[in-house]
Amino acid sequence: MSIAFKLTALVAAVSLSSPAFSDTTIATYAGDVSVATSPASIAVLDMAAVDTLDALGVDIAGISTPHYIDYLDHVADTAVSVGSLFEPDFEGLANLGVDLIIAGGRSSRQVEPLSKIAPTIDMTIWADENSTLMEQSLSRLAAFGTLTGTEDTAMHLANEFRTKAAAAKAAAANKGNGLIVMTNGPKVSAYGAGSRFGWIHDVLDLPEAVEGVDEQTHGEAISFEFIAKANPDWLIVIDRAAAIGQDGDAASVTLDNALVAGTTAWQNGNVIYLNSANVYIAGGGYQSMMHTFDTFITGFGGGA
Repeated sequence: MSIAFKLTALVAAVSLSSPAFSDTTIATYAGDVSVATSPASIAVLDMAAVDTLDALGVDIAGISTPHYIDYLDHVADTAVSVGSLFEPDFEGLANLGVDLIIAGGRSSRQVEPLSKIAPTIDMTIWADENSTLMEQSLSRLAAFGTLTGTEDTAMHLANEFRTKAAAAKAAAANKGNGLIVMTNGPKVSAYGAGSRFGWIHDVLDLPEAVEGVDEQTHGEAISFEFIAKANPDWLIVIDRAAAIGQDGDAASVTLDNALVAGTTAWQNGNVIYLNSANVYIAGGGYQSMMHTFDTFITGFGGGA
C-alpha cells in the first residue's frame, strides 16, 4: 500500500471523527473564524503560538521541531514532533488525530493543505497597516483564551503585558535614539520603524537613529560605515545565527571593530543584545515579549 494511499485513508478517518465547528468566533490572521472551543488535542506549527498557549497552561499534543526556544523545552519533551516550521509532517499529523491545527508565520503557507487533515487556523503575528505587533500579540492572547476556555488567565496576562510594556517605555524615555541591527555571521542588516522589528521603536517610543531604513522583511543590508555614520545613542542587536543554532561569529564579535567602536552607543556601553531566538522565532509570543521587555528595562536602566 502506498504512502499516498495510507495518508488519504488517514485524512478521511480523521475528517469523519473531527468535531463540528461551534459558533465561537475568534480573531485570526485571516480574519474572524468560527472554531470549536476547548479542543481536546492541538498541534501547533508556530512558536509564538506555542509560547502563548504554554503561558495559558494549555497542553499541546504536537509541535514543529526544532523548536529553538529554551523556555519551551518542557513542551517539546511531551509533545510529538509534527515536522518543521516550513514542512509539516502531514502523515504524522493525520496519525496524531488532533482536533485543531494552529499554523502561523513560517507555516502559514501550509494552512490549506493542513485543513484537509483537521480544522486549521492561521495565527500569524505580523504588524500591518491595521495593527501593531503588540496589538496582534494581545489579540492572539485573547483569542487563545477564548478558544481554550482560559479567558480569565488571558485577561490577567494581558494586564501584566501592558504593565511590563509601560515599564520598558519608561526605562527608555529620554535616553536618546536607537538603531536596530541583525547580524548573520559577518553580515549586518538594519531594521527601521516600519520593519518586522519596528514594534521596538513603537512600544518604547524610541526615536530612530536613521529614518527611512528599507522595510524589507530581512532588513536593509548595511556596512559598518553605515553604523558609524548613524552614530546611534543605542544599538539594539539581534543575532540570527544564534537564533537558529547556526555556526558563525557571534554578534558581539561581528560588531567589535573600529567603526562601530567609535559610535556613542559602543563607547557608552549602550548595546542591548536581545535573546535572538525569542524575538526572531517566537516574536509576538506572550513569554517572548515579556522576556524582551525585561531586557529593555534592564538595558536602558543601566545606560546613560
